Amino acid sequence: MSGTGRAQRTRLEHRLTTARHGAKLLDRKQHIVAEELERLQLRAGLVRTQWEDLAAEAVRWLGRAAALDGLARITSAAPQGRAEVLVHRETAMGVDYPADAHCRCQLTLQDTGSSALIRAAAAHRAALEAAVRYAAAQRAVRLLTAELTATRSRRRAVENRWIPQLEQQLLEVARQIEAQELEETLRLRWAADRRPRNRGPTAPTPERTETA
Repeated sequence: MSGTGRAQRTRLEHRLTTARHGAKLLDRKQHIVAEELERLQLRAGLVRTQWEDLAAEAVRWLGRAAALDGLARITSAAPQGRAEVLVHRETAMGVDYPADAHCRCQLTLQDTGSSALIRAAAAHRAALEAAVRYAAAQRAVRLLTAELTATRSRRRAVENRWIPQLEQQLLEVARQIEAQELEETLRLRWAADRRPRNRGPTAPTPERTETA
């Protein structure tokens, strides 16, 4: 059996072991990411419901404030500053995603009005906070969904293409090695059959005595 065949078989066995180990790691990662994605999807659903409820309440109070104070008063009372968003990030299996977000909105009305206007401003601040949290939840779901899809694709490629290819290559090399071993065995037998056999020492021929 040639050294090249043995070395090739060793390399293929090592690659096959690596591929199978990689498939197990990808399967484990897929389950972890799927569980985290399910949790984030449930949370995103709850945050969306909160945002929709708070947004609807803000619309109601804005309608009441418009009826009592008028649009001009509402416009003049609108804060001039900007809100600041703080994002808290986490990592799951190498995926960085926004776990939560908060809106820092320390704004006051430029002009006072009716109690409906004050309630409308508070309702819009609460709706904005919920909207920021929902945006972060949506982003997290999209990131984890993309990672889960990519992990499934990689695992299937390893299990359905890479591992079968290596197994087939290893089988072919094993057949070649087996054929080489058989050929070498037959050659040794053939050489042994052609080697002269040792039949032992030949007895000396007795001398003949002639009589005159």
